[in-house]
Amino acid sequence: MVTTVTPKFSEKEIILAFVLPVTKTLLHKKFFLAKKIEQTRLSCYNLNMKIKIVATNRKAKFEYFLEDTFEAGVSLKGSEIKSIRAGQISIKEAYIRVDEHEAWLMEAHVAPYAEANRFNHAPRRPRQLLLHKREIKKLREGIQRKGLTVIATKVYLKGGRAKIEIALARGKKLHDKRHALKKKQTDRDMKREMRY
Repeated sequence: MVTTVTPKFSEKEIILAFVLPVTKTLLHKKFFLAKKIEQTRLSCYNLNMKIKIVATNRKAKFEYFLEDTFEAGVSLKGSEIKSIRAGQISIKEAYIRVDEHEAWLMEAHVAPYAEANRFNHAPRRPRQLLLHKREIKKLREGIQRKGLTVIATKVYLKGGRAKIEIALARGKKLHDKRHALKKKQTDRDMKREMRY
């Protein structure tokens, strides 16, 4: 006859041995599930944001080969954002100057806001771009090592805030521009022929 000895555990020991690890696991899963739901909600929010394009640099694709693009915020005064919302901005001659730890939008013309009177801004003042350190580092490396330039391609309003799309770009040679024009013309001709 075999006798079994059952050890005596208190209620507290049973709870600590079985219930507590299960509770920790459930809380852990619940935390990560809540985090995942929050990330999904934020990404859906970003996708559903209305974007209103205010200005584009139409010559950018003709003059340059665009390589990497970045979205940057712009540090603006009150009269500047009101003028931009009214569509009074030109980035035709604008370029980006990258310093050691900052990026600046140069030569962008933001028209003076009529109702701002004496508190108005200078139309062509340098404006600081709001970028992450790693993005500024990537821009600086592209300029120094690869001989690229940074240009402004588009200004838009996203969620009520002014954003600017900037691109690392390589200048086109004259024969590249001719080739692009020739291709554009042949595409037009083909479309015209397909219609008839």
